[in-house]
Amino acid sequence: MGPSSGSRPETGKGPVPRASATLPPRPIGFTGRTEELRRLLPCLARSSDDTAPPILISALTGMGGIGKTALALEAAHQACGKGWFPGGTLFVDLRGYDDDPVTADQAVLALLDALGVQGPELPSTPARQYDAYRGLLAERQDRTLLILDNASDATQFVPLLPGTDHHRVLITSRDRPDALPVRLIDLETMDPADSVELLTQALRDADDRDERPAREPEALCELARLCGHLPLALQIAAAMLRRRRHRGIASLVTDIEQAGDTTAVLDNGSPCTDLYGRSLVLRAVLETSYRRLPPDQARVLRLLTFAPGPDIGTEAVAALIDRRPETAVELLEDLAAASLVSPMGANRALRWRLHDLVRAFGAQVVAEDARLLEEGKAARERVLAYYAVFTWAADHRLRWMPRMQAPPLRAEALAWLDKERAGLVAAAQWARDERYAPVAGKLALYLAVYLEWRRHFDDWVTVARSAQQAACHIGDHSDEATSYRYLGIALRETGQAEEAIEALTRARDLSRVSGDSRSEANAPNDLGNALRDRGRLAEAVDALDRARVLYEADGVRDGEAMALNNLSGALLDEGRAQEAVDALTRARDLYQAAGDGHRVGTAWHNLGVALWKVGRAQEAIDAYGKSLEICREFEDWYGAGLSLENLANAHQDAQRPAEARTAYLQAAEAFTRAEAPDKAASAQSRADSLT
Repeated sequence: MGPSSGSRPETGKGPVPRASATLPPRPIGFTGRTEELRRLLPCLARSSDDTAPPILISALTGMGGIGKTALALEAAHQACGKGWFPGGTLFVDLRGYDDDPVTADQAVLALLDALGVQGPELPSTPARQYDAYRGLLAERQDRTLLILDNASDATQFVPLLPGTDHHRVLITSRDRPDALPVRLIDLETMDPADSVELLTQALRDADDRDERPAREPEALCELARLCGHLPLALQIAAAMLRRRRHRGIASLVTDIEQAGDTTAVLDNGSPCTDLYGRSLVLRAVLETSYRRLPPDQARVLRLLTFAPGPDIGTEAVAALIDRRPETAVELLEDLAAASLVSPMGANRALRWRLHDLVRAFGAQVVAEDARLLEEGKAARERVLAYYAVFTWAADHRLRWMPRMQAPPLRAEALAWLDKERAGLVAAAQWARDERYAPVAGKLALYLAVYLEWRRHFDDWVTVARSAQQAACHIGDHSDEATSYRYLGIALRETGQAEEAIEALTRARDLSRVSGDSRSEANAPNDLGNALRDRGRLAEAVDALDRARVLYEADGVRDGEAMALNNLSGALLDEGRAQEAVDALTRARDLYQAAGDGHRVGTAWHNLGVALWKVGRAQEAIDAYGKSLEICREFEDWYGAGLSLENLANAHQDAQRPAEARTAYLQAAEAFTRAEAPDKAASAQSRADSLT
């Protein structure tokens, strides 16, 4: 494929490109990229299997600053060192993302010059120039590597491809040339360990006495994280550290954290260039990619900066941009092809992620334009509404209790919540903004059962505080009482007992003001649990019995069962084991009547503990077995682990070490599935002690 014939093109304002018949210098301090090198080098080698089609063209793609040129040159140096290219290399920088990119017509002149075709020998028209260029390559017996660096469009490099399969071509580009038969190798950000190594090596190469990396390992890791593990950002950070050689790494970390924008801090450092004369400026690199986008893609990129969480699903993006999911995925794929969005997963699990520095750049673009800022806030309202509707539906599935059977689609609800958790927790925190408070506050409350179920208690504390702030904005005493209640429960689970008592006392007082009888009964129930944690047993028994009376008076049987279940624990602590057995027997029967299958399992477990205390060992073991069966049915792996742990204890007390060891091992597995590593390690250790 060649250009149309005609006169020699003008070169425009930019300098005439130069092609080199020798490789540019090897990248200094090249590190990481082991996997990408492993994939790329065989593409450059001659296949040992004559029947296999040769890989003529390879392309390294990825966002600006990802290190494409460095990897291409490292691979080229290694390939030449192995003798794969006795004809040498031809290298040309196409400057595809500059204001005045190199055209193929300009590049062929530079390549002919590098091949020795100059002066009167140079053909007068582009068509003849391409003929001469391809003819020289066709005649060249020694295998040659052609590196076409920094291409932004296929029209820049397709006319430059050799007309023979004898040579190899390596292209670097921010845009994936998906329409062409090219072996694509996409570059992602560096591994965190490689990022740290790059910074360390850059400082040591400049001064072998620089001990800052060894003295400040935590600051070094944090700086690499703030740079988004992007090689360009890491190079700039290293240059700034070399300049401020009398200050610690932590000083640069502090500057970035205080500014809240890595790009702004790094670009305000002393301007410098890399080994190849390219400016080390982050914003300029990102801006050139952004300016090339069509309006609809640029809009999606901007709105993605308003998305909650580190990544987002396609349906949520559709809500964010107010488009159909089919349209959203097409636009996202276009952005991914331009290396501005990273796809994760596949099919229905497909998610999308903006690099942190791209997100910061997009947020800065939006902040500079009031119209774009309002557009983003409206997008945030749409995605918040989407999350609230779907989280309410998922929460409804988790609370569903028909005759002790797990509900249909309950597993799907949990899977959706697991997948969206980071975004949901982030969106719930928008409740602190009065504009989003009504919806975000409800979202925070809808997450309570799920976060308790999955034992994400730190997240629960966060969203409960957000719900409380939202309720204050709106003046809703009922929601405020509920939010304080959830906050107290979550604080209790994180070991903050005094703070839990304070929050639950506030919930009790607010529930009395709200006039919500269910809320008024919930408050002493939860407060009693927190008082029990602090050893205030008499107060705990009084509070829990008060909750039982209120639930019973309102005919709330599952609430009465919950109060009895909790009361039994305080009674056991006071040494009143038989009363605890009676309370738990009643709680179990009430849960069964209410059809709350999961809590029937909880009652069986606690009944086993109480029965063991009164010396009814076999009944206790039977109770643990029933609890275990129900926990497995509901995939409550933490509850299963507790039941197995108690079964193991019972077997060990009965001098049955083999059965005890088996139960401990099963408990360790269950706790692992419940993401409770400390409990899993303890169960494994006890199993090991019985070998």
